[in-house]
Amino acid sequence: MNVLAIDTSTSACSAALLRNGQVVAHRLTVMSRGQSEALMPMIKAVLDESGLTVAGLDLLAVTVGPGAFTGLRIGLAAARGFALAAGLPLAGVPTPLAVAAAIPESEREGRTVVVALESRRDDPWVQLFRADLTPLSAVEALSPAALAPRLTGPVLVAGDAAARILAAIPGAVAASSPGWPDAAIVARVGEDLWREGRALPAEPLYLRAPDVTLPGPPS
Repeated sequence: MNVLAIDTSTSACSAALLRNGQVVAHRLTVMSRGQSEALMPMIKAVLDESGLTVAGLDLLAVTVGPGAFTGLRIGLAAARGFALAAGLPLAGVPTPLAVAAAIPESEREGRTVVVALESRRDDPWVQLFRADLTPLSAVEALSPAALAPRLTGPVLVAGDAAARILAAIPGAVAASSPGWPDAAIVARVGEDLWREGRALPAEPLYLRAPDVTLPGPPS
């Protein structure tokens, strides 16, 4: 099975091709802006390296958030365009799950996993997982101070807002994985969710309204 995955939801931009469970092509660049210019060349490079065209794909996977408002829309628009043009199924992957799944299983064992994603506000986007990646909470905007009373036992923190959580939770440990989603992980998670019928729609998961909105009609 050939799975093309992309991510532009947080502080990186990446694309990867998974063939029968193995990553055969991969591109990732850490960036907070500029994904719209970087993504399509990455996708082309990944397809060229794997010797495929879009017609040779079986599944597309994309992160759906929460994350940066503009970044999410860039990745989702690209994924929807490819899916529509080629008639491919499209698996939406929650961004916190993609971040948690990048942590080695041995590192997660016996710990509550906290994924904290940057929201550019006082309250990062937070979701808790068991060591086996079963969600313990819904994803929500939560300040580090409000999160602290909810946690007991060993805590492992990942995500691009992890430093903010670590500073507020005594004894919490930083995960060794990067703080952003990686399309190579998104591909594996997306394929698993799609096979199990649990993939999300390719719709942006927004937890709050955008900072800038179009004006309404005059009253």
